[in-house]
Amino acid sequence: MAEPSLRLLACGDVDGKFDILFNRVRAIQKKSGQFDLLLCVGNFFSTNPATEVEWKEYKTGAKKAPIHTYVLGANNQDTVKYFEEADGCELAENITYLGRKGLFTGASGLQIAYLSGTESHSEPAPAYSFTGKDVASLKTSLLSQSNFKGVDILLTSPWPKDVWNYGNIPGEVDTKRCGSTLVSSLSMAIKPRYHFAALEGANYERLPYRNHIVLQENAQHVSRFISLANVGNTSKRKYLYAFSVIPMHCMDSAELVKQPLDVTENPFRKSGKEANKSKQSRLAEEDEAAPQFFFDLSKQHGKKRHSGGRDGPHSQPKQPRKAPQPTGPCWFCLASPEVEKHLVVSIGTNCYVALAKGGLLPDHILILPIGHYQSTVDLASDVVEEVDQYKTALKKFFKSMKKRCVLFERNYRSQHLQLQVVPVPLNCCATEDIKEAFILQAQEQQIELLEIPEHSDIKQIVQPGTPYFYVELDNGEKLFHRIKKNFPLQFGREVLASEAILNIPTRADWRECKSTKDEEETLAKAFRESFEPFDFSLAE
Repeated sequence: MAEPSLRLLACGDVDGKFDILFNRVRAIQKKSGQFDLLLCVGNFFSTNPATEVEWKEYKTGAKKAPIHTYVLGANNQDTVKYFEEADGCELAENITYLGRKGLFTGASGLQIAYLSGTESHSEPAPAYSFTGKDVASLKTSLLSQSNFKGVDILLTSPWPKDVWNYGNIPGEVDTKRCGSTLVSSLSMAIKPRYHFAALEGANYERLPYRNHIVLQENAQHVSRFISLANVGNTSKRKYLYAFSVIPMHCMDSAELVKQPLDVTENPFRKSGKEANKSKQSRLAEEDEAAPQFFFDLSKQHGKKRHSGGRDGPHSQPKQPRKAPQPTGPCWFCLASPEVEKHLVVSIGTNCYVALAKGGLLPDHILILPIGHYQSTVDLASDVVEEVDQYKTALKKFFKSMKKRCVLFERNYRSQHLQLQVVPVPLNCCATEDIKEAFILQAQEQQIELLEIPEHSDIKQIVQPGTPYFYVELDNGEKLFHRIKKNFPLQFGREVLASEAILNIPTRADWRECKSTKDEEETLAKAFRESFEPFDFSLAE
């Protein structure tokens, strides 16, 4: 049996013309039947003094909206006063302010992501603006959901920058001035099926665009961007858009990913490259470059490195090498459906951080590359840079909680790098005790654990593909073992769980540390909130 579809209306800038809007909605419903929701983007209120008079009638209940209406927040200082609660509230009967940012899920399962205000590059931002931190926080909260495929609808007031790339060009706006790069980043990441915006006084319906790379990624649903004009505009531009939608989670997968004949390439893949043209020219001299995935990775990192005698006038620039692709399902590639995204607590440009499955402790953390890299030795320079940033941030975070970090990696019988970060309470044992515990247990199991120079690079010690075990202590000391034959898979956990350190021997094997998904989500949420002040990825 076919799933019932929802009938929705979307509207551009209302600008305080409530009577014109709602009378128009009544006429439409009388002619075409009832709609389920009205979604308003852009300026709902106006700075015109007449707005206060007209609004008072709705505020007091003298007049009532004929449909459940959801609106975005202020886009200027003069209209902030109408939004009493920053996180959303009922403004009048049948009229609800969604809030600054978040996800609204209806009873039907329809998911509507929203971001209020205009882009700001300053901190703290005005009450009518959003920043890179807001967008990063929203992306993280959505992408950390298990089995996340995208959202049904995205509501923003500004357009996404460069949305017209590969598509039909809007004729009524200044494309050099129009649009927000942060909104582009958000749209690229959360893949809305419909994205509505306003503020430009124009009606523009972009051709649908893909959310996957043909022949390289599995097919995904398309996105449609629609900008709507001002209510009651004299140019008769369209300000109301009627459409029907079945919530994504109710749809058959094959039906969801059908590609219309007029589908185009994703406009934000191009915009990301153009924004980094100068960086890309330098990356030609890099030995490796970061891959592109299903969400925004437009920020490139990494330092220029000369190629040792091959940079003469007649030399050919070395092409950036993509990260190797997994030969089968990978539990840790962030674009993979196998990833348990509810464990993710932070997402950067090239790396992400997640709670360890069956962790030794509730705050046992993994640093993982977004792309498919097997070990630290295989990482591109810009990925290494971000791994180091996460190390520094986590060390500061745990230090504030009176804990020291022990990091270890096992490049053996694993296909994706997992850098384990285990916090050890300062009053538990000293760094020297931890070092001694590793060395003694290694000797007992006839494992040659060597100390390597504090400022050495592991890439100087082993070549890609070489199995190894590696420990980094909080004082910078490092222990290393080149694996030549069988190696105990739980060695790192066994040492840390021993009586000499954490004294939790029953948790040495992660498979014996089972938690329910609800418990894991609770732990991830608590860690995410505590770590936020130290999370560099939330700052643009």
